[in-house]
Amino acid sequence: MPKSKIFPFPSSSLWLASVALMVQLVLSSSSTYRRPTPGGGGKRTGFMERTLILLDVNARSPVKVLNDNFLSLQLDPSIIKDGWLDFLSSKRLVTLARGLSPAYLRFGGKRTDFLQFHNLKNLAKFRGPGPDYYLKNYEDDIVRSDIALDKQGGCKLAHHPDMMLELQREKAAQMQLVLLKEQLSNMYSNITITARSLDKLYNFAECAGLHLILGLNALQRNPDSSWNSSSALSLLKYSAGKKYNISWELGNEPNGYRNMMGQTVNSTQLAQDYTLLRTLLQSVRYYSRAHLYGPNAGRPRKNAILLLNGFMKNAGSVVDAVTWQHYYMDGRVAKVEDFLKTRLLDTLTEQITKVLKVVSSHTPGKKVWLGGVGPAWAGGTSNLSNTYAAGFLWLNTLGIAALQGIDVVLRHSFFDYGYTHLVDQTFNPLPDYWFSLVFKRLVGPRVLAVRVAGLQRKPRPGRVIRDKLRIYAHCTSFNNHNYVRGSVTIYIINLHRSRKKIKLAGTLRNKTVHQYLLQPYGADGLHARSVQLNGERLSMVDNETFPELKPRTLRAGRTIAMPPMTIGFYVVKNINAYACRR
Repeated sequence: MPKSKIFPFPSSSLWLASVALMVQLVLSSSSTYRRPTPGGGGKRTGFMERTLILLDVNARSPVKVLNDNFLSLQLDPSIIKDGWLDFLSSKRLVTLARGLSPAYLRFGGKRTDFLQFHNLKNLAKFRGPGPDYYLKNYEDDIVRSDIALDKQGGCKLAHHPDMMLELQREKAAQMQLVLLKEQLSNMYSNITITARSLDKLYNFAECAGLHLILGLNALQRNPDSSWNSSSALSLLKYSAGKKYNISWELGNEPNGYRNMMGQTVNSTQLAQDYTLLRTLLQSVRYYSRAHLYGPNAGRPRKNAILLLNGFMKNAGSVVDAVTWQHYYMDGRVAKVEDFLKTRLLDTLTEQITKVLKVVSSHTPGKKVWLGGVGPAWAGGTSNLSNTYAAGFLWLNTLGIAALQGIDVVLRHSFFDYGYTHLVDQTFNPLPDYWFSLVFKRLVGPRVLAVRVAGLQRKPRPGRVIRDKLRIYAHCTSFNNHNYVRGSVTIYIINLHRSRKKIKLAGTLRNKTVHQYLLQPYGADGLHARSVQLNGERLSMVDNETFPELKPRTLRAGRTIAMPPMTIGFYVVKNINAYACRR
């Protein structure tokens, strides 16, 4: 796929002529582009010896309009097995999740197809590995909090003593080794989700302002290989009785079932299973209009594409959005250089093109979601996929997905084991969380076409500036009341090892800009687990209070200077862009 897809140029001769004219005008009239040399003559130095970027956007109309929940979240069912589900009522975790709302919360992943629902009252029996070394009253505290939640009938936030959290981290660390071994061997054990567990999960989603999407086990099969829906029906009836507002999906990466269980579910059978699930939802009055998403196909290689094609042919109209998943690399072999490779970043464009081609051939206009995306599979890589370096992949994923019209991107995972999550086990935000928070605050669902012209003094073959300088533009979020409608947000990824300068031109010219420059904090560089915004470290003030995201004001006409290996958001104020006014 040509790199220019990431930075689209209108193909008309009018645009090319306007760029040429714009370049001539800037070079002839802007003092920013000319620096007199000592003595007033000779070869000019300064900008023209470096790369200069002219940047404009099409402010007349958006190229795509996305879901308001475009950036959404995922929790893996392993959170039941390692015990962290019981701590989702933490005030701090709820606050952090609320910071990324509105969003969907997908409860699914590799272990979706090993979930067993039991509507039982004996919690200890089905909690999973028991807290043998916990405080004696730990289990009783959990039960009491469940009862209190039922009586309250609403959002319950809890304060967990430090000792309890420390014991939980010890338990989770041991269980993490078990979970990782299962993932690497593709041999998984069953996980029991009780009614109380579902209550806790739904309470977390409701408290945080997230809409829950619950994955059902697709590997429960009858002797004739058809889907056994008895457990799912029990779960649906329980949830309906509680009036839980939930959307649904069935299974996870069905193209990989042969490797996981030695069992194959072809596209025809999968389509029948989804049709049956739609019938079940319609039979339970409360969920007769509930949304259904699927089929959660894996990376669009040969088998996944064949399965997706057959599924769309037979059941494309059954689902409200088509879902698939993408991971960039094997977390067991990743190194920091991998997160900076433009070739790796561009693989997502190729994958999206394949999926959109299949979907549009059967159901034109059907929404497509990227459900379950992370920098690396196999739990990620310690000191890499949980550091600043991973932010380049994450922000580029959001930019490319938005530009290609992917309606929702679900990030794996908000919180749990491994190294690809947004919040660590001490309930502190990792760099990708801060990138996500700034994105949510500043970036709206209307995507704008970016117009970029690069000027180089001596261009070298094979060196294309746009490979490592990635620029995306949206209307500023209408939820951010600091900016009037009509403002434009630009976010830029600079993968160069040198500073790059960007001159706003055309529609954006001579407008005041608010800069939100995100850089690694501390001496660890790209391995940093903390982020600074405009020179100030980002950290929670307390369990309920976010730090103030203070912009730096760039005066009208000033050139944007992007430091090497950084990410920046720029809000162009008072532009009154027609595409962003309504």
